[in-house]
Amino acid sequence: MARNSEKAMTTLARWRAAHIGDNKEQERRPYIASECNDLRKAEKYRRQIIGEVSRKVAQIQNAGLGEFRLRDLNDEINKLLREKGHWEDHIKDLNGPDYRKIGPKMLDQEGKEAPGNRGYKYFGAAKELPGVKELFEQEPPPMVRKTRAEMMKDIDADYYGYRDEDDGIIVPIEQEVEKEAITQAVREWKEQQEARAQGSQVDQEEEEEEEPVLYQQEEIEEDEIETSKAEEENQHFIAHVPVPSQKEIEEALVQRKKLELLQRYASESLQTEEGESKEMMGL
Repeated sequence: MARNSEKAMTTLARWRAAHIGDNKEQERRPYIASECNDLRKAEKYRRQIIGEVSRKVAQIQNAGLGEFRLRDLNDEINKLLREKGHWEDHIKDLNGPDYRKIGPKMLDQEGKEAPGNRGYKYFGAAKELPGVKELFEQEPPPMVRKTRAEMMKDIDADYYGYRDEDDGIIVPIEQEVEKEAITQAVREWKEQQEARAQGSQVDQEEEEEEEPVLYQQEEIEEDEIETSKAEEENQHFIAHVPVPSQKEIEEALVQRKKLELLQRYASESLQTEEGESKEMMGL
């Protein structure tokens, strides 16, 4: 017996007994937050809810639980979050701290609210469920094209650059650039004038040196032209086409006149007879 009493006095045995006693004496959390009028108990119930939410959020990360279990867990998490909000409002009414402003928002930020669900959030693997994933993949709204009148409303003098000189910065810069451009143009013009003056002097000297050569070339060209004319006069052209004499031309004209008279006054039968008689006579 002494041995059993010693075992009962150990630290583990005493902790076990105290733990079992606490569980027996643990109070059930009220269904409505307004039923609790003790600030300390209200904060304890709030902490219990946060612990339950954190455990369920950890469980819902497992996609192998199945679609129905994930949906149930997601519903339970949203229900606990709403209950936590009620307890926080009640704690504020009991002159306690405002946890909505100073409390951590980690559990609320882990969920993703679908558009049009009025605060209902999806956590963990529930965001990839069929029918839920499509809610978060909404197409962006189409761009509204502006009319020409609406676009012209935004066009003023600044758009065309008429007020660029009002800032007082661009005018001095433009003046400096203009001065540099003028000096550069004047310098180039002077260089061109000097180059032309030097070039005209050189051309005059070259012309004076080349004058006798030019006269010689002109005399040579005149001699060549005279020789070519003399050669053309000495050439005799030979016609390769036979030229008819005056008598042959007269006979051809008489024959042509006879044919015209026959075609005008003789009939076709007479012409054929005449042609046949000529053939027979060999004419």
